[in-house]
Amino acid sequence: MEADRLLPLLQDLHASHAAHQPARHTPPLGSTDLAVWLQVWLREENIVALAAESPQGALLGYLIYELQNRPALPIRAAETRAMLHHISVTEAWRQMGAGKALVEAMRAQALAAGATVVAATYAPFNTASAALLQGMGMDPVLTMAEWRA
Repeated sequence: MEADRLLPLLQDLHASHAAHQPARHTPPLGSTDLAVWLQVWLREENIVALAAESPQGALLGYLIYELQNRPALPIRAAETRAMLHHISVTEAWRQMGAGKALVEAMRAQALAAGATVVAATYAPFNTASAALLQGMGMDPVLTMAEWRA
């Protein structure tokens, strides 16, 4: 997938996180820096990007996930996890099923690749992501808290 195509949605996603959690997220980057970082990330071996497109080929949304092989530990079994890192849908297509279709496609691909767990994190302010994931049968299993200097 071409980073330049995803860039406008990624910029919106990042701007929202930076606005809600400025201590955690850097101010919005210039498009060149963001595009370079995204292109490098998308080339990583276990990173998968999916796009939702209109019949005319317009980008409606995208999702990026990672297949993680987690070895067994004395406290948990080995697992292959599909970790959802980003999901963003064009504002005009929100609440119309594009995000759900992306998560369903991710789950199907990840299971076919051997995943036994599908996981995601989302920020407390992002109620849309929380509702989407819970609607897909993904329930919170832990809460992460942090302090920043």
